[in-house]
Amino acid sequence: MAFGTNIRTWFEGRWHEGDIPVMRAADHGIWQGSSVFDGARYFEGVAPDLAAHCARVNRSADALMIEPTIDPETMLEIAREGLRAYGKDQAVYVRPMYWAIHGSELGVAPARGETGFALCLEEVAMPAATASTTLTTTQFRRPVLADNVCNAKAGCLYPNNARMLVEAQRKGFGNALVQDAMGNVAETATANVFMVKDGEVFTPIPNGTFLSGITRARHIANLRADGVTVHETVLTLEDFRGADEVFLSGNFAKVTPVAAFEDRSYGPGPVTKRVRALYWDWAHSAA
Repeated sequence: MAFGTNIRTWFEGRWHEGDIPVMRAADHGIWQGSSVFDGARYFEGVAPDLAAHCARVNRSADALMIEPTIDPETMLEIAREGLRAYGKDQAVYVRPMYWAIHGSELGVAPARGETGFALCLEEVAMPAATASTTLTTTQFRRPVLADNVCNAKAGCLYPNNARMLVEAQRKGFGNALVQDAMGNVAETATANVFMVKDGEVFTPIPNGTFLSGITRARHIANLRADGVTVHETVLTLEDFRGADEVFLSGNFAKVTPVAAFEDRSYGPGPVTKRVRALYWDWAHSAA
């Protein structure tokens, strides 16, 4: 099932209309999970940090021992070419991806060399500024670099995120506030997380258990430039229960307000609204 509509796919040197097949049954990526991807956004005629997302998918490929075959500058031009088919009133999810085609003699390790690459554009609306979510805890935790590729945006990591999300939704919540192996808050099942206390902003310090997002870094830079104090630090579940505001940061929605963490409710927050305004201002000024 496709994520969005009005799909265009760049594969094997040219653009194709629609959600075309790109992997074969024996490709290493489909049966051994050696795939990576990244996600950027096009909306209101701008594609903020698109170059950074193109560069990161190559770093993810290297981390998963897949040989990247498209340099970031070329990838950026491919994406921009494909986006010309969409209007400023259309919002698009931009997803470059790699997968290993061949495996080693035993089939487990990906073989460097021939690598699959595709770039998929899907029209997906941006969530409304007021679209919020709710959080609960989960029994599942983020892995550590010693047992998984936490330094890559790898497809093989997402079944664990899916377990977190499904558990939260079965409990009646929109998302899960996820802990690392030490019991400290890492992120949510789908995005990085921030909290606000007494006008200052706090977010979990990157410790190798979660991917410190491109949009996350942009929010931190924007807030600091606006004179807001931002702390990257160790945070617990109790810290979030005592917060004044909580919001999520991710490529898909950029900013998602959190209305409640279990029985702790948060009102519409001025800092959360400011984060969104700052991001939109920056995105259009950087275009």
